[in-house]
Order: sequence, then structure tokens, then C-alpha cells
Amino acid sequence: MKFSLSIAMSPLDQLTGLARAAEEAGFSSIVLPDSLFYSEKVSADYPYTPDGSRFWDENTPWADPLVATASMGAVTERIRFYTSVLKLGSRNPVLLARQVNSVAALTGGRFGLGLGIGWSPEEFEWCGAPYARRGKRFDEAIEVLRLILGGDMVEFHGEFFDFDKLKMSPAPPSRVPFYIGGHTDVALRRAARVADGWSSAMMTLDQLRETIGKLKGLLAERGRAEDPFEFQAVCVDRFGLDGFREQAEAGVTDAITMPWVFEGHGFDADLGPKVDAIRKFGDEIIAKIEE
Repeated sequence: MKFSLSIAMSPLDQLTGLARAAEEAGFSSIVLPDSLFYSEKVSADYPYTPDGSRFWDENTPWADPLVATASMGAVTERIRFYTSVLKLGSRNPVLLARQVNSVAALTGGRFGLGLGIGWSPEEFEWCGAPYARRGKRFDEAIEVLRLILGGDMVEFHGEFFDFDKLKMSPAPPSRVPFYIGGHTDVALRRAARVADGWSSAMMTLDQLRETIGKLKGLLAERGRAEDPFEFQAVCVDRFGLDGFREQAEAGVTDAITMPWVFEGHGFDADLGPKVDAIRKFGDEIIAKIEE
């Protein structure tokens, strides 16, 4: 099992310090969330809380995940970065490909692209993207991204995106893995079809076990049972050494965690206690998980 550090909602001036501490403690990756803006009102429920409410407010800090990756990548050498998940539905994939190319090159290929459609109609409409038919548009946007990130002279003529031959340089130094987020059957089928892994939001161990089982079945149906595939999970009810071993037994390959929460510190805690918690987690969990 690998471990990834979530830096969600941390003050932006802490990000480089958290990245250095995570690398030293043995974390494999930094996980970057995405939120474009906080609209005063939303016309849809947030899908990952029981009552549909958002658990952040208009003053919660959110860095653009690709800009944040470039910043943290500059002060680290080995640790990887991936978005969990970047909202593709409200973005133009040609412009996004330019950003991904850049951050992959600047980090020496230490970047993975976790993608979700997005849940807020306002984020779509206010960024000039239609909310209607968002699933079909999302699938086509993934095609565009993969095509451009391949590094060749390419063209695309689809229903939603259309361009003649172009090439973006430099190409990523290695293939950028794609991860798909979402808990619906449609999202799981999409992950099995086009992705290198699946990324969860907050789920219980029982929910993760059931969902991973579904995904393994879908992968087998597509002849991908033996393909490398990441199961990135935010588990809300199993912690500590035994708890993470239970996650691994359930099929989780990459546990996303925030160690300072276990020590009673919030998102906005000072950097020092967070670094202490990261080091403690490295000593007590990461170093012992495979013993």
C-alpha cells in the first residue's frame, strides 16, 4: 500500500513545507483538490455529504492544483502529485493540455491527472461550458487530452471540440496517468474503460470494499483484470496501523490521508504541528505497514 497526503484547504503558504515533510516521511504522493470558486448559492446538492451541504465556505483557501504542483515540485525531488479530482467539465481540454504538459515537464514527470466532471451547474455555466450533456462532453475532453499529451502533431474533429493539426512542446517526459473520480455506476464504468485508476471521495470501508469489487469486475469484463490499476481511497472509518491494513485487504492501493487530523488539528492549524504529525505518521504507519 502507498500513502498520499491530502493538502486540501491548508493555507497556501504551508504547501511547500508540507510537500518537503511528506517526501521525507515516505509518502508517495501529494493529493491536490480542486474548486474554482465559492458561489453564494448553488442549484445542486454537493454529492458527498449526507445533507448535500458544502463543508467549506467562501473564505476557505484553494490553490489552482496545477500551479500548486509546480510550486511544490520545485522544492522536492521524488514525491509525485495528482489531482483528486480536477473538474474537467468546466474547462477547455486544449488549454488544460497546455497546463498539464508544462507541469509534467517541470516536475520531471511526477504528475498524475485525476479527473471528475464536476457537480455545480454554476461552475459550468459561469466558465462558459454547458451543464447539459456534460457526460458526453467529458468523455470527448478526455480523448482530446490523451491525444495532445501524446506529444505528436494531432487533430481532432468531434461533437464538442474541433481543431486542425497542432503540437504542444515539450511533451511530458513520461506518460501522464489518468485517474477518474466519482461513485456512480457511470463513473465506475468510465474508470474501467479509460483510466489508470479510480479516486474516491469520503467512503466507509464497507463502501470501498463494495465499490472496488465492482470496479474489478468491470475491469475483468474489459479484459483489464491484470492491468496496473490504482484504487485511491479516502476512508472515513478505519485508521491506525490495523485500520490501514484493513484498507489494503479491501483492495485499496493508495490511502489518501491527512495525519494532523488524527492529532486533533484542523485544516487551518499552524505548519509546525502538521509537520510533526506527518513525521509521526511516517514512523508509526508508513514504515510499519508492510512488516
